[in-house]
This record gives sequence, structure tokens and C-alpha cells, in this order.
Amino acid sequence: MRVFTALPMRCWREVAGFAAAAEEAGFDGLMTIELGHDPFAPLAVAALATERVELTTSVAVAFPRSPTVMASQAWDLHTNSGGRFVLGLGSQVKGHNERRFGIPWSPPAPRLRDYIGALRAVWWCWATGEPLDYRGPHYQLTLMTPDFSPEPSRLPPIPVVIAAVGPAMLRVAGEVCDGVRLHPLCSRRYLEEICLPQIGEGLRRSGRVRAHFDLHGGGFVVTGSDDAAVAKAMDKIRRRIAFYASTRTYLPILSVHGLDDLGLKLHRLSIAGRWEDMAAEISDDVVRLFAACGTYREIVGAIERRFGGAADSIDLNFSANTPTGLRRELVSDIQRIPHHFERFSPAL
Repeated sequence: MRVFTALPMRCWREVAGFAAAAEEAGFDGLMTIELGHDPFAPLAVAALATERVELTTSVAVAFPRSPTVMASQAWDLHTNSGGRFVLGLGSQVKGHNERRFGIPWSPPAPRLRDYIGALRAVWWCWATGEPLDYRGPHYQLTLMTPDFSPEPSRLPPIPVVIAAVGPAMLRVAGEVCDGVRLHPLCSRRYLEEICLPQIGEGLRRSGRVRAHFDLHGGGFVVTGSDDAAVAKAMDKIRRRIAFYASTRTYLPILSVHGLDDLGLKLHRLSIAGRWEDMAAEISDDVVRLFAACGTYREIVGAIERRFGGAADSIDLNFSANTPTGLRRELVSDIQRIPHHFERFSPAL
């Protein structure tokens, strides 16, 4: 199983040292999350501080950026990292698109499919010199002059992975993407009963092989040096679970476990602005439903039970005082867990 960790986002001066240390510890990938900070700039710093590790947005919000703008950012990161960049995209939910980004909303799965087609059309134009001529239901791109085209890189194509929760987006991931970033608010049962069948259907429709598809995540990882540290980490994740579960988009995940009333209560609390009261609604049992939990001595087994046989990669974030040798040992042990992914497809 591949192991990713999140880059520092707030202060760029911390990125290079963190990235180099993560690569030394054996991590397979470095990721950024688009929350309060730009997800691309830290990856540019990390690209220059590392030689081997994969670099990925996990994820960047797609629709507020035009496909051509996104294509350019991804192209430069891929080129300057020597072909190590993976573009992770997400649609975000309706409220954020309309009220935070000012973007008109439409059904996200077909729109993201079209967005990815437009991205690849731009990359193909830059790679081959052929005219840009993409005409989709949402995006029409027909102008690309030499002055606005970067030099061909002769690198493998940029893999595209997407965040997916519902059946339609999971099928899109399997059909047109190189991988999927499952939401952390995901149980093993939801992964097995909903995610895997829908992704499999998408792969079947496109005739693509599972070995070229990276299935990432599907839950949290909570660990620490002792039980007290694990309990503290669980409290942090408890807040995140409450935040995610308050969004009606994720109610189907709760429904699989008969937790509809919890989701509706959390939604009411969020509408009332009672964010600080929400975590108390999440019991330890609910935390363990969505997370692999255990001390450093226990966590590898917990990860294998929680993700083994389904996920190809997970993210794991250590506290700053975790010894380097221990990080390296745990990462190495997790990497021994079998997985299906072998490599991204070399064909665009």
C-alpha cells in the first residue's frame, strides 16, 4: 500500500525541509488540500526539494478555474518535477460553488467529465502541436497560438484523479480518470457496497484495467505514541467528522449505517452556527466507523483491516515530534500491505 502525507500549507518556508524529510522517510506521495490556502504553490516548492516522491493536489476545486488555467498549472508542475505530478480535482458542493466562488451550478458528474476532456485536449495540443479543437457540452476550446503554448515535455501524460462520493461521480472516476480520492467520511462498508461496484462499472465501460487505477483513502487514520495521544487525535478527527456529516451531500454515507438522524441534527446545528457543539454528537464508535485507530504499535494492523484489499494508497500524518526512524519503520510496514495499483497508464 502506498503512503502519502500532507505538506505544510500555511508557511512556504516550511515546505522544502518537510518535503525532503518525508521523501527520506520513504513516503510515496506528498499532497495538498484546498481549504484555507492555495494548493499549488507548496507543491512547486516541494518539487524542487525532492527527486522521487509523487506530488498531488488532493484535491483542487475544478470549476472556479477554467480548464486551460488548470492545464497550465498542472503542466508546469509536471514538467518541473520531472513527471511526478498527479492532478487531483474535486467538484465541491453546490453552496460553495455558488456562494463562495460565484460559479453557476450544474450536475457535477457530467460537467467534471467534460472538464477532464477539455484538460486533456489542451495537453494533447501542447504535446503534439495539433490544433486545439475541443467541443463539449460545457467547454468549447478552439484557440491556442504558439506564444501561449509551453514547450513539449516528452514526459508521460499527467494523471488525473477525482474526489468522488456518490455513484455518478464514482462511475466517472472509473471511466475517464486515473484514480479516485475517496472522501475521508467513508466507512469500510460504504467502500465495499457503493464505491467499489460503481468504480468497477466505470472501468468496465471504458475497458480500462484496475492495475492502472489508484484508489486512495476512504477513511481517516488516527494514531499516536500511546492511548492518550490516540484519544487526543480522535478528538481532532471527531470535529472533522461532525463538520463533514453536517453536509447533506454526505447523508447517503450515514444512511448506510442508519445514522440519518445524526446527520440531520448536525445539519441543524451548522445552520444555527453552533459549530463548537457538533463534535460532542460524534461518539467513539462513530469515529472508529470512519477511521483506522491505534497506537504506533497497533496502527499497521488497523490500517490493513480497515483498508486492505480495497485501497491502494492512504494518507498518514505524524506529529512533529515523531522520531524519524519510527516514521520510516511505520511507512515501510504499511507499504508491505498488498494492493492492486501498479502504475498509471502511459497513454493519454
